[in-house]
Amino acid sequence: MTRRYLVTGGAGFIGSHVVQALLERGDEVVVLDNFNDYYEPGRKRANLQEVESATNPGSRLTIVEGDIRDPDDVGAALDAPVDSIIHLAAMAGVRASIENPALYYDVNVIGTLRLLEAAVKMAAKPLFIFASTSSVYGNATAFPLAEDDPCDRPLVPYSASKRAAEMLGHSFHNLYGLDFTALRLFTVYGSRNRPDMMAYKVADSASGGAAVPLYNNGKMHRDWTHVSDITAGVVAAADKRLGYEVINLGRGEPVLLADFVRLIEADAGAAASMKEAAMPPGDVHKTDASIEKAGALLGYEPRVSVAEGVHELMAWFAARSEVP
Repeated sequence: MTRRYLVTGGAGFIGSHVVQALLERGDEVVVLDNFNDYYEPGRKRANLQEVESATNPGSRLTIVEGDIRDPDDVGAALDAPVDSIIHLAAMAGVRASIENPALYYDVNVIGTLRLLEAAVKMAAKPLFIFASTSSVYGNATAFPLAEDDPCDRPLVPYSASKRAAEMLGHSFHNLYGLDFTALRLFTVYGSRNRPDMMAYKVADSASGGAAVPLYNNGKMHRDWTHVSDITAGVVAAADKRLGYEVINLGRGEPVLLADFVRLIEADAGAAASMKEAAMPPGDVHKTDASIEKAGALLGYEPRVSVAEGVHELMAWFAARSEVP
């Protein structure tokens, strides 16, 4: 049976992979994206062109260029019933949120509110999937990080805005019976990586690009999770109504940042230019996801090793079309 999904932020890094996975299995997808200039909009348009080339979707893909904060744009994207809203659109970036917290709250909280308001007005309320973040756990000291761990000490406005949206979802579940699943994504990397993300920056540097800050001399553990595994988890969540749930999506095998850099360098056959830098105030020393709940509720099982994922990233990086 063909299902229909709204994917906000569907032109972005993770969003374009989710759109492609849904189209490949025969579903209908509406993308709502404002193609903002947080990074070059041409990269996002290229993402969707890649998806269309890979899937030949025809009328099964509708692209609405609009803003999640605008009720008219949201209404245009939801002019027909959808089975699920997969809400990936956001102002991303832990460090950038320190400089412009008002924008992050406007997009990440008010934008989510607009979508929730639209969802509960629909005759058949869709399942609402919200892309949250591992940064809601703050500067935790006990690992692995589990969904019932405290999340009341966010370090930056970005993580605070995501935690606020999680709680907003609970209020709509309580008031209107909306099924809402918050997926706390850990460090995602892979093809179509955003250019502001560490994996992309190191890949670029190892390919002759600019020097990259190596915070705390690379002595930071991250739960690097390949985008294909994250995509599988998002799609599985979008097919399962669970009431209100919060679920981690990671790999559960943290890797030292310095070792991740070495993997990229080995695959590139060249050293990246790294410059020592102090750890920023919004960063943490370690992330490590407990993924038992994701396995039990969603059948989630990450399959791509970090070495395999880095190879995929570098192959894409070498073959990608240059965008100004």
